[in-house]
Amino acid sequence: MRRRTMVFDGGRAGDLFCGAGEAADAARRRAPLGALGLLGLGLLGLFLPGARAEAADRYAAIRREMVDEVVAGAGVKNPRVLESMRSVPRHEFVPADQRRQAYFDMALPIGEGQTISPPFVVASMTEYLDPQPTDTVLEIGTGSGYQSAVLSGLVKDVYSIEIQRPLGERAAETLKRLGYANVHAKIGDGYKGWPEHAPFDKIIVTCSPEKIPQPLQDQLRDGGRMIVPVGERFNQVLYLFKKVDGKLEKEAIEGTMFVPMTGTAESLREIEYDATKPALLNGGFEESTVIAGSPDGWYYFRQGALEKSSEAPEGNVYVKFTNSTPGRFAQVLQAFGADGGKVQELDVKLSVRARDVRPNPRNPAKQKPILAVIFYDPSRAEVGESILGPWTGTFDWTEKKGRIAVPKKARMAVLYLGMHGATGEISFDNVDVRPVTP
Repeated sequence: MRRRTMVFDGGRAGDLFCGAGEAADAARRRAPLGALGLLGLGLLGLFLPGARAEAADRYAAIRREMVDEVVAGAGVKNPRVLESMRSVPRHEFVPADQRRQAYFDMALPIGEGQTISPPFVVASMTEYLDPQPTDTVLEIGTGSGYQSAVLSGLVKDVYSIEIQRPLGERAAETLKRLGYANVHAKIGDGYKGWPEHAPFDKIIVTCSPEKIPQPLQDQLRDGGRMIVPVGERFNQVLYLFKKVDGKLEKEAIEGTMFVPMTGTAESLREIEYDATKPALLNGGFEESTVIAGSPDGWYYFRQGALEKSSEAPEGNVYVKFTNSTPGRFAQVLQAFGADGGKVQELDVKLSVRARDVRPNPRNPAKQKPILAVIFYDPSRAEVGESILGPWTGTFDWTEKKGRIAVPKKARMAVLYLGMHGATGEISFDNVDVRPVTP
């Protein structure tokens, strides 16, 4: 499995949280920015006085660097996909107040509680789709229009559906203004697909249904591919489906976190999550049933391994992260509901063991192993962050505890667990989050 970037990829253009924990390793080594800072590639100069006249050229240079270091550097290999990523001006698809972060490998808010996906996620999903020049592609979730634009230069036609009218109209205007003439956008319920233009060679879904909508299955041609995150609100797997003899064959790619599909898909959802009872899934890492070697319920698992041993503080399995390159991230994440209007505090505990753990010498104050909980409001904006740790040196299994406040505006959270740029070996087990009862 190639490595992934970001923590939260939330939005119409992508998964809910692929964006609170890691940008490119090289970029992080050059410019670490805080406890869970989302790093960029020298964008500040674009916003200094006198810089705007050179903005277009400098955006292009930064975009190329971002693609080379973040996207290609993280495992995307398809040369056509990489070239499309280099050519599409991501800054044109984000609100003006977000442009200074346009080439960070992170999700950014675009309004209506949605976000534009991190560049790596867009590129990776596009590569799995295997776009061909003769393809007709259906996209569910236009969002900002960025994913449509990336596909535009790779295929014959893109038919894109957005359920949020303000987003869909804005994206259509942007795509038209920038000359992406083969992208055809409409406002509608993506669950139903676009039967007038079916069958489609490829289908890409950038929001998560609990089950694959039957209309999308019917509208995928035999031999076609569909990539879609499937699952519950906070427990999803990104699947690649191939249609063979009228049936879908599936391949689990990795655990992930996307915004839920709304409209008809939401009305058919069978499993609901009670955000007044925050809790983790598989906090002991015992279950690994969907993707071999990856813990169920967790996502964006990097430089980690599940170790089976009688030494585990809880059960027989624990997770171990190893890193030898300062600044490179080794991590795993999990999202969960947390209603700050109902829950004021959380008790957090875990077991930790360290072997020769050293901070990143380029940022020793901040790049050390931690457990972090990042809170988000209903619009997917960050509203708070709490940290347990850091932990360095060498020590045997030790239980760590903490109590953290839940911001009143919070409705969900992402738990980050990992090396955070440090080197050495650190292991975790029995990670537990629960609301404090009066």
